[in-house]
Amino acid sequence: MEGRKSMDLTVNRGSHSISVDPEKPLLWVLREDLHLPGTKFGCGAGLCGACTVLLDGQPVRSCQTPVGAVGEATITTIEDVTSQPAGPHVVAAWEDLDVPQCGYCQAGQIMTATWLLEQMPDPQDEDIDAVMSGNICRCSTYLRIREAIRQAAKAKGAAV
Repeated sequence: MEGRKSMDLTVNRGSHSISVDPEKPLLWVLREDLHLPGTKFGCGAGLCGACTVLLDGQPVRSCQTPVGAVGEATITTIEDVTSQPAGPHVVAAWEDLDVPQCGYCQAGQIMTATWLLEQMPDPQDEDIDAVMSGNICRCSTYLRIREAIRQAAKAKGAAV
């Protein structure tokens, strides 16, 4: 199969061997080859944030990340976000405050919020707005997203 290459990926704490074109976007490898549908396709240009995953703990737009560029990095998707220290707190706050309306962008929102709380345990509203500004919510639940991040920060701080 021309263009395909065997690769070993670490996704959600598991090893996966795949044969795929190295230029294929990580988003489609996750969804089509590894059957992890939680990461969403939004704009395809890395602008909306719906496809955000963590690559060695850093948020990346999986629609713009060729799988061949992943190398030995560890990938965390929404399916395993609770393995991250802030993840369970973020998910609990999202559920408690009923953040999503349509829910389409929420996987990317949650992944970015989880990263934010790892970088900044007690973010101010300006910090939240700055970091989350790259994630678009077509239902405009931004105030609930901000409140959920504040709640998750408090819960995470109390759990330490």
